[in-house]
Amino acid sequence: MLDIAPRVRVDVNPSMAAQHDLGVCDAIWRIAPGGKADAMSAPHLPKVAGIDPAVTASAQTPAPTPASTPVRTTPAQAAQPAASSVIQDRLAGMVSDLTTLHELTERLARASDLDSSLQEFLRAGAALVGARRGLVVLEPSDGLGPTTTIGLGLGRADLGHIETVPRSATSYGRILDGLPDAHGGSEVLPEPGTAPAGTGTGGHEPSIDPRHREVAARLGYAASYALPLTADATGRLGAAVWLYDEQAEPSERQRDLAGLYVRHAAEHLARMVEVDRSRTRLATVAEELLPSRLPRIAGVQLAARHHTGPRGGGDWYDALPLPEGAMGLAVGSVTGSGPSAVAAMGRLRASLRAYAVMEGEDPVAVLSDLELLLRLTEPARSATALFAYCEPASRKVILAGAGHTPPLLIGERRTEYVETSLSAPLGMLACWEAPSVEIEPASGETVLLYTDGLLRRTGDAMDRAYARLHAAAAGVPRTVRDDPGAICDHILRTVLPGEDPAAPSADPDEDVVLLAVRFD
Repeated sequence: MLDIAPRVRVDVNPSMAAQHDLGVCDAIWRIAPGGKADAMSAPHLPKVAGIDPAVTASAQTPAPTPASTPVRTTPAQAAQPAASSVIQDRLAGMVSDLTTLHELTERLARASDLDSSLQEFLRAGAALVGARRGLVVLEPSDGLGPTTTIGLGLGRADLGHIETVPRSATSYGRILDGLPDAHGGSEVLPEPGTAPAGTGTGGHEPSIDPRHREVAARLGYAASYALPLTADATGRLGAAVWLYDEQAEPSERQRDLAGLYVRHAAEHLARMVEVDRSRTRLATVAEELLPSRLPRIAGVQLAARHHTGPRGGGDWYDALPLPEGAMGLAVGSVTGSGPSAVAAMGRLRASLRAYAVMEGEDPVAVLSDLELLLRLTEPARSATALFAYCEPASRKVILAGAGHTPPLLIGERRTEYVETSLSAPLGMLACWEAPSVEIEPASGETVLLYTDGLLRRTGDAMDRAYARLHAAAAGVPRTVRDDPGAICDHILRTVLPGEDPAAPSADPDEDVVLLAVRFD
């Protein structure tokens, strides 16, 4: 809605506007020195789309015209109502266009990640140019990625067919190659069996590559409209192209609106690209701080799953061989998120490995030393942890936890949580201490260690999340119970149905960690 002050009027001679096809932007604004608008020679426009002409009605009633006196109407006076209607329509059209752009940019701004931003961009662009299908190719010119192709109304197979067309044969491909004369525009494909009659608005020669013609016929499109994605700070990001089922192209008004929207969307997408790069780098650092591979120890099989949240969390796991054929298992979670939490997680894991080698047979001592270190070196931070000392030969496990979620024992005859003693997280008390618990898994049973991120990502209350995890573990098919990796995958799919654990969810900042140990 346009907000125009009441003391401002547009002085337009309707007959002149009709003769010269003047638009709204060609009007002359006049304000008198005393703050009052000059009298307008044209009849006052009615209120249109929230624009108040601010015309004060006359306090007197004009005298009636005698019937005997004929009224003469000049051609200029007859043209005034028509010209006023033209200006009124243009004003209403401008307000409608601005409202549409505002709504589309608001929807784009609400997209929280790169994929959803690209999908919203495609949908909005298709609505502006009047197309039904399209695709956007993200390929930053700096070569740092990410690179992806997303389609609208096109399946993966369709996108695969389009990628087989040489880039030089398409308008958007020339944009991606960075050719100096590649500016996009319309590209109308000729009817099969006919020669091209002219050039499209993109300014390139209309010769059609045979493979391009074949793919267009297979997918059923006859024209396209492409635009480059270019941001001020990053340069070329990629290109977008929308496909028409018939030989058509957008009108001048549609091209103007699409151009304005694409320029705004490119800046938003550039910010999303930087966010995605930061998240990728953070996830890479977090993965490098965790074990690159699990040890091979006789008598047990190990598997782990770890997914870092979008902001980078402090969940971790570890498995290390100990003297006399023993093994140490650990999972934990550091408070906070971001680079500082990832760094703290790396320091905590390295310290626990040292304590485990020296006194691993006593999990309580290991966690007590870790708590003292955390309280002295990082007093503003807390963490949860669980450490287990395992003897695979005798299938004996001694474990202790500090505010951590209880392990889950999965077998043919039982699926139950291990009852650990209630204890505070590390760094919360002046002196941490809790008793250890000893369990003896049967042959073929699996002990599952995990972090609370798995429960929080469900979005349920904790008691319901625990019940959900228990049901998922109890429902592990017999055919995969011998594979700890398959057990982890089944639990992830069941507890978080239809969700990629690396994608945003009910609590997107939470990491997910699972460490499964199957005893032979």
